[in-house]
Amino acid sequence: MVAAAGLSAAVAADAAYRLRALGCVVDAPADPLAAAQLPPGAVCLAISHTGATRSTVDTARRARRAGAEVVGLTSYAHSPLSETCTHTLVAGGQDLVFGLEATASRIAHLVAVDALAQTLLALRATTAQQTLHLSADVTADHSY
Repeated sequence: MVAAAGLSAAVAADAAYRLRALGCVVDAPADPLAAAQLPPGAVCLAISHTGATRSTVDTARRARRAGAEVVGLTSYAHSPLSETCTHTLVAGGQDLVFGLEATASRIAHLVAVDALAQTLLALRATTAQQTLHLSADVTADHSY
């Protein structure tokens, strides 16, 4: 499961697409109810630049209570999200120019998603390659 809100939602949509393309069963629901229904052993990827977005942190907490592993992707090592997660990926950081941190954090978070996807590709090589071929076929079917 991938969870995010606001500007981080675009990163979450990209993460869900890339994970699905690697053969992962993934959902990116808009509400935290799905997190409470995750089975033990499932994984929730929660993305928040500040690590303090209430809906994202609430979703991460619900996933954790359900027994899921929770991976937080944030720009701040010390935040409500990082305190909730079983694993925290920190990418980006505090910028001094108002407004630019939103762009910089999305770029840093997309790089982290790319690294995660490449790691999964290496770990699940056979399954991932098969699914990537299916993805390429679907993409080709939608091209002129």
